[in-house]
Amino acid sequence: MDILLASSADLAEGARRHGHAVVAVPESGAAILVALDGGTPHLAVITADPAVLTGTVLSACDARGIRVIALIGTDAHRRHAAVLGLHETVDETGDWADIERAIAGQVREVRPASGRGTVIAVWGPAGSPGRSTVATGIAAELAASGHSVVLGDVDTHAASIAPSLGLLDEAPGFAAACRLAGADSLTVSELERVAQRYPSSHGSFRVLTGLGRPTRWPELSHDRVQATIEACRGWVDYTVLDTGASLENDEEISSDLHAPRRNAATITAIREADVVVAVAAADPVGLSRFLRSHVDLVELATSGRIIVVANKLRATAIGLNPAAQVKQTLSRFGGIESPVLVPHDQSGFDAALLSARTLAEAAPRSAARLAIQELVKSRLLARQPA
Repeated sequence: MDILLASSADLAEGARRHGHAVVAVPESGAAILVALDGGTPHLAVITADPAVLTGTVLSACDARGIRVIALIGTDAHRRHAAVLGLHETVDETGDWADIERAIAGQVREVRPASGRGTVIAVWGPAGSPGRSTVATGIAAELAASGHSVVLGDVDTHAASIAPSLGLLDEAPGFAAACRLAGADSLTVSELERVAQRYPSSHGSFRVLTGLGRPTRWPELSHDRVQATIEACRGWVDYTVLDTGASLENDEEISSDLHAPRRNAATITAIREADVVVAVAAADPVGLSRFLRSHVDLVELATSGRIIVVANKLRATAIGLNPAAQVKQTLSRFGGIESPVLVPHDQSGFDAALLSARTLAEAAPRSAARLAIQELVKSRLLARQPA
């Protein structure tokens, strides 16, 4: 096999011992492109340094049908490979035997060193406060920051992530993951298979689509959802879950206490989350609905902190100085301080919906997008060490 090798690791001799013809080039994207113009190897083994493994290099390899394996030395390398959508990765501290196993499909992607990703649940009461929009925006901004991200739709009443991003949902990804978890066969490779990739120049991320038919809600039982969330922790840096609105627990009205619950997926996601982003519509009806349900949310979210987001903020619905009025209302009736305020940008939201893209791509200068970006940087990424 002809192999192009661009790495500081001393792997060329090992490749030759395994019978490969090796072309070693300097660790430079330009040098790799020159080498590709001079020939077409079967495989390229390239360090995942952003200065070497660029989008141009990956596109050139794809155009020539060249398989690429990335060598991962740091978490930054792993995140960069994930952003490019390259999931065939090998630890660069190993030897050529590890790459031989990768060639044979026997090595999985290099996982985070901690193996413990962060789970973010996005919840909001009934009335379309913008749960899915905020969840998608958070996933997009986390991916743009260089982290590996999966966006999961666990709404058992009205799943909406797939159509909003223009993804096929004939085979719901989250339900498929739950079925595999129920059979104790949910692995990283299976998650890669059932998840769909949302491509973006800002930062790609994976999507586990929701139920195409709400009648399939029994597939998302408590145990299955819990096992799927735990598997996602070891798969990516951040798992963002778009939940349903209802927090009702119906054990009291059921004759079978072991029967599946319609809201089990939402309740489990909130209980398992490290952070719960609670979305309220910034209008009199939306705030009233939110405050009535906020008490139940606090009782459920015992393992994570709650960040309140007042979405669709506009003076036409709440009067003069809407920011001050919303803050005062949440503080007085809910004891909620320092909420995140997201301005209403109808044209930006419409552009994202019409083009089936994220707000960051459809309207990058939107005031709503900038508010979500600031939420991610100041409230979510700030929790991680530099």
